[in-house]
Amino acid sequence: MSGTLAFDGRCGMCTRAVNRLARWDRTGALTIEPFQSPEIADRIAVRADRLRESAWWLDSSGEIFSGAHAMNAALAAALGTPLPLRVYRLPGVGAVQDAVYRWVATHRSRFRGAMPLCEADPQRCA
Repeated sequence: MSGTLAFDGRCGMCTRAVNRLARWDRTGALTIEPFQSPEIADRIAVRADRLRESAWWLDSSGEIFSGAHAMNAALAAALGTPLPLRVYRLPGVGAVQDAVYRWVATHRSRFRGAMPLCEADPQRCA
């Protein structure tokens, strides 16, 4: 499995999370881009006004996931194992992860983070 994870490059907590994910990438199958990048909305077929709702995963097969599902897919790609997606798909687990993801995403400004990617590397963001 390989693909692209689109995340909020203006969010310090989000940048911190994807930096950690990038460190765990032992396969090279994971691409991480801020959703502020030019044309990312068209590439992942998500309206620009919906991008801020969550992280988005564009799988090499063309499938698109959001939220906790997207993060599990990115983790699976980075680690080279389908285990995170299998756990996510267990009855009830995905629903709990989705609820936690939505809460964290809604309150993300309250969490510690790194320098947002769009501040550290403005050329990568529109």
